[in-house]
Amino acid sequence: MLTKAYIPYRGYYSTPFVRWQGSLANEHSIVLGANTSRRFFESKGWDPKWIEYVLVGSTVYVRGDTPVHSFLHELCHLICMDPQRRATLHREAGGTRKEEEGVCYLQVVLARDHLRGVGMERLLADMDAWGYNFVVGSAKGWFETDAADARQWLIDHGLLTEQDRYTGRLQGE
Repeated sequence: MLTKAYIPYRGYYSTPFVRWQGSLANEHSIVLGANTSRRFFESKGWDPKWIEYVLVGSTVYVRGDTPVHSFLHELCHLICMDPQRRATLHREAGGTRKEEEGVCYLQVVLARDHLRGVGMERLLADMDAWGYNFVVGSAKGWFETDAADARQWLIDHGLLTEQDRYTGRLQGE
């Protein structure tokens, strides 16, 4: 179960599903992540300045200046998508409207419960500033008054407890 989320210095690379083993056990995760992201972008011939993030399998590659809410949103897509889509994922998460709402709800839960220095209020404000659009007018208003369906979708898929806590699972596991 995921009990803490860690976004490395400047957010170069992160996935909560990796367990460093063997020869990588003593590598500094920030340096390893930065070098891995750099090599990945170079291997694709992509200029990192063009891309805010890339989803590949169970990994979110992000630029150093990618906002926390954006990283969390893409991470939550990985958590919420079914195993078949996750296995073939390359670039765009896709998904249904209900899944997208679940993604938005889960990113708030993760910020609230696992990201010291970010928290729920900052994440909700960042979502508004970035241009997330909710019928009730704001991310906070949506989360507090209109997100029951999103919450229930997460519970139904084993991703959220009745106590509003992330279970540490990926959908389908």
